Amino acid sequence: MREIIPKIRIDLKSQVDLEYKKGCTNYFKEPIKIYGVRSANLKEIGKKYWTEVREMTKKDLFIFVEELLKSDYNEESGLAFKWLFRRKSEYIKSDFKIFENWLKKYVTNWGKCDDFCTHAFGELIFQFPDLITKTKSWSKSKNRWLRRASAIIFIFPIKKDKKFLKDIFSVSDILLLDGDDLVQKGYGWTLKEASNLYQDEVFEYVMKNKEKMPRTALRYAIEKMPKNLKKQAMSK
Repeated sequence: MREIIPKIRIDLKSQVDLEYKKGCTNYFKEPIKIYGVRSANLKEIGKKYWTEVREMTKKDLFIFVEELLKSDYNEESGLAFKWLFRRKSEYIKSDFKIFENWLKKYVTNWGKCDDFCTHAFGELIFQFPDLITKTKSWSKSKNRWLRRASAIIFIFPIKKDKKFLKDIFSVSDILLLDGDDLVQKGYGWTLKEASNLYQDEVFEYVMKNKEKMPRTALRYAIEKMPKNLKKQAMSK
């Protein structure tokens, strides 16, 4: 299991695009560790090693994932979270403690937060919805990534079941006046994704809260709505 990590890193370094790397840093306010590998090339590396990752025991998989997360490189985290998601049939409820620890310890920017929470962690919540009481507590955390995670973790489940809509609204209520723009974008994005399936309900929520909702969150929430609804939402 540990033998393939050096091979992965060699492959990542061989695909570095310095211009792409320079451009990527503009998307983050905080310093990031990044090789500068384009998504298409990263996808190919993911495919190359999937057979070996698929054959790992679950215990070894979790050790492997954490080793990649420890490096702090965005690409290694991205690969780890994608492989973790592909083993979703093996999740059990107690995996929450491990996932939450990874979120707190290794998620240091919005890219990692989104990669983890909109797939692997979101799947865990979908499988075990009684864990939602735990994720909602993140919305009051001092950690901006936990607050963002408390909303975007519903992006995967809401595509599967409408019952998660009430949770999206309740978390959005807590985050409504959050001063961090990346948290605002997080819950706004979640509302936008929910609106793809439940436009009427999300529009009603937006209209009820538009006077208080920061413009950043509001614009995200209504981004995919028809022009006439956007106009109503943006009017004072």
